[in-house]
Amino acid sequence: LPLSLPAAALALAALAAFLFVLVCAIAHVTAKTMPHDDAEYRKESAPNIHDPATRELSVVVPSYNEENRLPLMMDEALGYLEKRQKEDPSFTYEVIVVNDGSKDQTAKVAKEYSKKYGSDKVRVISLEKNRGKGGAVRTGVFSSRGQKILMADADGATKFADIEKVEEGLKNLRPWPKGMAISCGSRAHLEKDSIAKRSYFRTLLMYGFHFLVWFLCVKEIRDTQCGFKLLTREAALQTFSNLHIERWAFDVELLYIAQRMKIPIAEVAVNWTEIEGSKLVPFWSWLQMGRDLLFIRLRYMTGAWKLEAKKCN
Repeated sequence: LPLSLPAAALALAALAAFLFVLVCAIAHVTAKTMPHDDAEYRKESAPNIHDPATRELSVVVPSYNEENRLPLMMDEALGYLEKRQKEDPSFTYEVIVVNDGSKDQTAKVAKEYSKKYGSDKVRVISLEKNRGKGGAVRTGVFSSRGQKILMADADGATKFADIEKVEEGLKNLRPWPKGMAISCGSRAHLEKDSIAKRSYFRTLLMYGFHFLVWFLCVKEIRDTQCGFKLLTREAALQTFSNLHIERWAFDVELLYIAQRMKIPIAEVAVNWTEIEGSKLVPFWSWLQMGRDLLFIRLRYMTGAWKLEAKKCN
């Protein structure tokens, strides 16, 4: 006999509850344990995020098969940084290129800049296996010496001089609680123009991703994925020490952690140009990010992942 309407609704509710509990259990059981401070990539004599800063700025550039796009970004970044240092000799910086298991000549290209500018200004860290953008950034952050740490993509899509905009955003957040603050570059103001150039399918995926980010994790930041983010050293220590996601959705977890830890966040409009050669595969990468977003929320909710405050040396 067919079920009555109330009985059918009750059965659907029970099924939905069962599926929710099942997904929560899967998320909890498959969660990685608390990450370590990447000791396998650091020697005792190497710089350490736990130590006091010895530079004003560290720039971390995650790079996977970027032999063609990296030179343009490095030329622009180092040109700006050198000019700034000449104008203000007290300004000190370092650029850390993290070669994320590339199969091309990325490491060789990066090392040429280290030879030209000196290994004290340009350092290259090579990972044997590809870990993903989040894993590469995390490795660079843990080896940084800067009072402020900037994440910058190797494609140079954001003009490097826009660092002054995110610096201003960081400054406007003062006073920083416990020295912690984050300023995020944002492309949200360019969204209308970008939609006109995208297919309906990609636009639908984009809106779906933005909704999941807002619904599950981060409500106050419109563009979580821009790869131009500036953190104080203390904020970088606390957030990256708790970071688990190593691929595309790591930015969302980073900001989710920051919100949970009451770290003030600014969102600042920056110039951005789409550069050919993106490693993002439209459908599958978005699908992976959607799964990661759900698991971020569920794993923190079920206690599989917990936030721990870290101490500097």
